Amino acid sequence: PTRYPHWRFGMEYERLSKSHEYGLSRIYELVINTEPAYAYLLESNMAVDQKLVMAHVYGHADFFKHNVHFRHTNLKMIDTMANHATRVRRLQDRHGVAAVEGLIDRCLSLENLIDPQAALLRRRPGPLLAGDEAEPERLLARGLRADREYMRGYINPPGALAEEQRQLDAEAAETRRLPERPERDVLLFVLDHAPLERWEREVLGMLREEALYFAPQAQTRIMNEGWATYWHSKIMTGQAVRDAEVVDYADHHAGALAVSPGHLNPYRLGVELWRDIEERWDKGRFGQAWEACEGREERRRWDLGLGLGRAKIFEVRRHYSDISFVDEFLTMEFCLAQRLFTVGYSDRHARWEVQARDFAAVKARLLRQLTNAGQPIVEVVDANHENRGELLLVHRHDGVDLRADWAHDTLRSLQTLWRRPVALATRLDGKEALLRFDGQEHSLRSGAPASL
Repeated sequence: PTRYPHWRFGMEYERLSKSHEYGLSRIYELVINTEPAYAYLLESNMAVDQKLVMAHVYGHADFFKHNVHFRHTNLKMIDTMANHATRVRRLQDRHGVAAVEGLIDRCLSLENLIDPQAALLRRRPGPLLAGDEAEPERLLARGLRADREYMRGYINPPGALAEEQRQLDAEAAETRRLPERPERDVLLFVLDHAPLERWEREVLGMLREEALYFAPQAQTRIMNEGWATYWHSKIMTGQAVRDAEVVDYADHHAGALAVSPGHLNPYRLGVELWRDIEERWDKGRFGQAWEACEGREERRRWDLGLGLGRAKIFEVRRHYSDISFVDEFLTMEFCLAQRLFTVGYSDRHARWEVQARDFAAVKARLLRQLTNAGQPIVEVVDANHENRGELLLVHRHDGVDLRADWAHDTLRSLQTLWRRPVALATRLDGKEALLRFDGQEHSLRSGAPASL
């Protein structure tokens, strides 16, 4: 409710408003991860919907408070965003709406080029201590050759040695690669090293901060929505629903869990996985004995009565993200029970078709969609590519080629910030390729850069 002024918010409001007005979707709530958590409910919703939403919000608030990926988020983000909005308006008054809005457009097109683990992991090396084994070798000044030890001080006076050492250090600094290791946080690297004006650096820093705030929500959407759905179902069916409201509640709850062909519903997948974990740990369907059991009928009847389900889901809620959640707990039995499959477009029949129902294929596709929130992983590897001050990035190819139009737009936006040509090493149709934008036109070259 306090974001900076930008045309996309009006566009999103218009889309949501029309979709709600025409009955194509329902707007229930907006919940914000702050301390305390805030939620906004739509006044026109039915009373049973408001109870459902409040129960749902309690699930979200609990997840925000306890999941490790939200541990470092700014819990006063509403105030921070209000400050950002004030600063953006001041910059618009000073530099013009068109200039500031154009910069925001370019930054928003790059906001996925961050390190989503920046708050949890330190990828950049810290300052080295004296005697650290990881300290790089340093060329030391040797001076002129002295055959007699007692003549060394006369032939190589301390001042001359110090000057020689300064020259060696300067040469080493010039030849040292920047960055010394691949940099995952592209926005941070641009923020630190691009020749931006002060106000441009200020805008980029604000948008990167907001992108980092939303990153954990993208990393845990299936878990978060499933957790909130699990608890609103428990609360509503156990305490909150009156007899006259059961049908309306069941109808709206079923609508939230509905699955449309070709689309993944995080509410449905999340809540069913939570329920499956609880049931498995209640019945003891884990461990070596369970894995060694091969009889279908024996597995179907397996129930050790351990009652560990509730404790297990609270443990998982604290430590996992979507990708680890799916990787560890999506089983073949669950895949078959939920009838999961992969779809793809058939050029032969000119339509979308089922590609595979195999468990391994389904799980691999799902994990690929969840890795880096489905976005390609791009890293900065050289800020002085071919010794021309060009920015070289590399795409960590995972079997899916980049979309050419999106890659071109990304390079164009980066070039406007870097002020020099920008290149991206990737794979296209199984072959190494280098995409480049010099500020005027795009080019494509086969083969990988020699510096990689």
